[in-house]
Amino acid sequence: MAEEEHISHIRSGLTSQLPDRDPEETAEWIESFDGLVEAQGTERAQFIVRSLLQRAGAQSVGVPMVTTTDYVNTIPVDQEPEFPGHEETERRYRAWMRWNAAIMVHRGQHPDIGVGGHISTYAGAATLYEVGFNHFFRGKDHPGGGDQVFFQGHASPGMYARAFLEGRLSEEDLDGFRQEKSKEGHALPSYPHPHSMPDFWEFPTVSMGIGPSNAIYQAQLNRYLHNRGIKDTSDQNVWAFLGDGEMDEPESRGFLQLAANEQLDNLNFVINCNLQRLDGPVRGNGKIMQELEAFFRGAGWNVIKVVWGREWDDLLDKDDTGSLVDIMNQTPDGDYQTYKAESGGFIREHFFGKSPQTKELVADLTDAQIWNLKRGGHDYNKMYAAYKAATEFKGKPTVILTKTVKGYGLGNSFEARNATHQMKKLTLDDLKGFRDHLRIPITDEQLEADPYTPPYYHPGMDAPEIKYMMDRRAALGGSLPERRTKHTPLHLPDDKAYAVAKKGSGKQQAATTMAFVRLLKDLMRDKEFGDRVVPIIPDEARTFGMDSLFPTKKIYNPKGQNYLSVDRDLILAYKESPQGQILHTGINESGSVAALTAAGTSYATHGEPLIPIYIFYSMFGFQRSGDFFWAAGDQMTRGFVLGATAGRTTLTGEGLQHADGHSPVLAATNPAVVSYDPAYGYEIGHIMKDGLKRMYGGEHEDPNVMYYITLYNEPMLQPAEPEDLDVEGLLKGIYLLSPAKVDGPRAQLLASGVSVPWALEAQQILAEEWGVSADVWSVTSWNELRRDGLDAEEEAFMNPGSEPRVPYVTQKLAGATGPVVAVTDFMKAVPDQIRQFVPNEFATLGADGFGFSDTRAAARRFFRIDAHSMVVRTLEMLERRGEVEKDTSAKAFTKYQLDDVNAGTSGTAGGDS
Repeated sequence: MAEEEHISHIRSGLTSQLPDRDPEETAEWIESFDGLVEAQGTERAQFIVRSLLQRAGAQSVGVPMVTTTDYVNTIPVDQEPEFPGHEETERRYRAWMRWNAAIMVHRGQHPDIGVGGHISTYAGAATLYEVGFNHFFRGKDHPGGGDQVFFQGHASPGMYARAFLEGRLSEEDLDGFRQEKSKEGHALPSYPHPHSMPDFWEFPTVSMGIGPSNAIYQAQLNRYLHNRGIKDTSDQNVWAFLGDGEMDEPESRGFLQLAANEQLDNLNFVINCNLQRLDGPVRGNGKIMQELEAFFRGAGWNVIKVVWGREWDDLLDKDDTGSLVDIMNQTPDGDYQTYKAESGGFIREHFFGKSPQTKELVADLTDAQIWNLKRGGHDYNKMYAAYKAATEFKGKPTVILTKTVKGYGLGNSFEARNATHQMKKLTLDDLKGFRDHLRIPITDEQLEADPYTPPYYHPGMDAPEIKYMMDRRAALGGSLPERRTKHTPLHLPDDKAYAVAKKGSGKQQAATTMAFVRLLKDLMRDKEFGDRVVPIIPDEARTFGMDSLFPTKKIYNPKGQNYLSVDRDLILAYKESPQGQILHTGINESGSVAALTAAGTSYATHGEPLIPIYIFYSMFGFQRSGDFFWAAGDQMTRGFVLGATAGRTTLTGEGLQHADGHSPVLAATNPAVVSYDPAYGYEIGHIMKDGLKRMYGGEHEDPNVMYYITLYNEPMLQPAEPEDLDVEGLLKGIYLLSPAKVDGPRAQLLASGVSVPWALEAQQILAEEWGVSADVWSVTSWNELRRDGLDAEEEAFMNPGSEPRVPYVTQKLAGATGPVVAVTDFMKAVPDQIRQFVPNEFATLGADGFGFSDTRAAARRFFRIDAHSMVVRTLEMLERRGEVEKDTSAKAFTKYQLDDVNAGTSGTAGGDS
């Protein structure tokens, strides 16, 4: 292929498609521009070029968008600020950190331990972090409130190594790396896990793509808090440290438009472009920095590239012909990786040797000097200039693309090798070479004594370097990372806020979704609590009946509403405002969970508690965003998650991919989720009240939970709360809703959510037509009953010889005789969670398989979960026990035409969205 086509992905083709009809005139223009740069500098030249481009557009002169620039630093040398610190001092203790980080992982590979770890990521990224720690990252005690820093997961050893030098961690702590139980009390998790180190880490990031997503929504929440007058966050920045390979995750790039649209100039991405992913090059045949530059610039971000260190400045200045820049532009990443795994002589021959001009540029340099031509990510001056420019830029978020070497300084067996990510220990020769490179005062004898346990290095807290380091952190507001949980007290609503849930719907039918929304409105009206509620809606507010909040609570938009709304004359008009309370995230479930996480951890991140209430199609929650929910649990998010339009047969108009039959099963896999499947509004009221008390009442031992509550769109008569309601049973997962009304063979009907009315109908049919005495139990949480049962088994296992605790569901059903028929609008695995804790004969009716479009009644008859299916299954079990006449179940089967979907009657009409 032609050369221009070959490098089309590397730089913008501004002139490649046009013939030069007058080269002499072109040369005069270029000479004039070069004179401008020489006389007035790059900043003036930048303004002139921008002005010309703007004028060209006004004159309809077609100029292609400059998506990528040359493969050189964005900030010219003459615009670099003076480095304010003492570079040599910072280098010395940075070397100690790099040593301790590597040794911590290496010591974990002792033959008796072998816990793994990663050495190379921090080795290559140390400068990126240390420039930030020494000059930019603000701690919790900074007058401006402190920054939020999302550290790259695989670089965690470096953060531990810094905390060790600061005196926050001991050698014993470092030796507890990846041994969280066996070294409990002196243990460090592998990656940033707040759940494991709740006073240290703030943000979990190692599941690729979660860090960039959550950082964007954290930056949005900072502005949300500020615009709503809850906290002044105007002086706080969000930093996210990411890998170039990580940017292939869709989540890493998927929310860039939000940051650009909301002009989140409080957000800075730092992408460590070491050109390598876990197995090999990120873009062996291309250039990942150029690709990312185009992507971010196209998404509306400010882009700063830091490609080359200061050693290249003179060479680039002497590059009068542009030959060096051309070679830089054309060299693919695979070659750049190879160069750093070879030698200075190899680079002279294979890189500079590509043209006579570039070969001559380095003729006076030794091979050692060529090898010392560093990448920009290892240069304090270049990184400081980039960070300073990023924090001062207004109107756009900034991404800093910085080039590094993975495994930098670890020696030839590590640097830039494809396998370096998986390399976890150093040979004795590696240790000696690494020590020499970093100038660590440790002797050969110390290393040879036991190569598996080389010593850590700390010069003592009185060393001038450590004092300098501590002074820098003190000036910036204290050590990072750090997590604090002290927060502004939250005034919980009193009982009257829940009154609407207790009343029921009278003669009017209402779905539990509507019952919830009515309750939510009253909670948001509470003068001392309401402003702390953050409704999060992914473009389905009208489906859920929440559009009634638009006129009063308004939709958050930092730019307000600068257009004439089409529905401005309607009562429920769509209204946006910088002070809006509703986060309307668009068709974006994963982003919604990121917003939930930012709001639900504000109690710790900002000391300002918020109550996120995220409502969504239940099918698109844990199934689509499970990884985000897991990270939310790790970050100890508090809030409510509402799976609306729940059930496999309730939203039948929408069909297969909307028919949720398994979200409670998925929710059960997350230990931070407390899951409920309520049938009535009054149940929802008690669950919400209990959730708020657990999260912010100050009494529960584990307040860091998310309550998952299923909501249905099927209208039904919502009963008023019974006077003798068993609230404890409701909250723990099961209570007796309707005792049997007749004497006869005994049975127990257990139902949850929308299936409770079918169970009540089945109870009546069994009594009136078959003389069977059936109790109906409302099972508000199969999941919590199972957790309690498993806990009881574990307690008995760990306390042999003591009287075992009886699981709660076993206690509740202790006097309930007869077979149990459990029914749900979810798959059979949901009720089956409690089967082992129920001594009765147990049968499950559930909606297994794919959903489909049909009427509710037909769908329920198809899955055999409707009232008549419950009746037949109950009679079948009683018949086997000899408690009803033989063939009773067959007669019932025929009578109710159980094999005919058109004979089903359970459920109201409708079922569309």
